[in-house]
Amino acid sequence: MIKEVSAVNFRQNLGEMLNQVQYRNDSIVISKDGKPVAALVDAEMFACILRIRERFDALSKRIAESYVDISVEEGLAEIDAAVAAEREQHR
Repeated sequence: MIKEVSAVNFRQNLGEMLNQVQYRNDSIVISKDGKPVAALVDAEMFACILRIRERFDALSKRIAESYVDISVEEGLAEIDAAVAAEREQHR
């Protein structure tokens, strides 16, 4: 379950919040002035997020390297064509 708490509430109940994350696999979004600023997730989830981020960064780098010699206009046109083809396929 994802729970949202204020930073003040989080600070006052840190021990309980850690237990919720560790034993119930909850995630906690911490907000300040009504805006989310951080999240507390269990260590396994955090490790998964890091792996996904590393894979995304590697993929982004490969894509950027593939398009290094292509103008922005050509790249955008190719993206538009791929999106159009995908939409057509799902009609």
